[in-house]
Amino acid sequence: MNPIAVDDILNLHEYEKVREERRRAIIALKAVRRVPVGRYLSFVFENRETVSFQIQEMCRTERIVDEARIGEEVEVYNALLPGPGELAATMMIEITESSQIKPVLDRLLGIDTRDYVRMEVGPHTIVGVFEAGHSDEERGKISAVHFVRFPLSPEARRIFRQAPVALVVDHPTARARTVLSEETARSLARDLE
Repeated sequence: MNPIAVDDILNLHEYEKVREERRRAIIALKAVRRVPVGRYLSFVFENRETVSFQIQEMCRTERIVDEARIGEEVEVYNALLPGPGELAATMMIEITESSQIKPVLDRLLGIDTRDYVRMEVGPHTIVGVFEAGHSDEERGKISAVHFVRFPLSPEARRIFRQAPVALVVDHPTARARTVLSEETARSLARDLE
């Protein structure tokens, strides 16, 4: 997937002209690329469109107009793009009841370690590789947002369009499996091309 360049980012004035249309398109795209797994977890698979939108929104919110600052945002967000042969997702721990936030986060401590989060592509199991720094088991701290990559083997990539694909969470306090819809799998398959 080609990285986003500073020239790909519209200036604030031009972005405002197309923002509502882009926003609607991204909401629809993310609905297809969002996979709930169990009671509290959902994964939104990132691609060039979702990441570009995040950059545009950050520049809009922060009123960033300086090209060097835009370049910094582009550099940070480009790290969310999947690399060759992999899929990348933002994993969110979604807790709607405020009294449950700390207890649920405490129970999910360490979910971003070991092999607790996996993708299955037919007979192939791909262990999620999490970005470091979003939890600290020793201090009992965990973020509600994590970034995870699934590096697929050549064989898993080859059969991705035909095989059943599932996301699996097998943490001691949270176990769930969600088979991706055909529409979601098709969307993710394009990321692997």
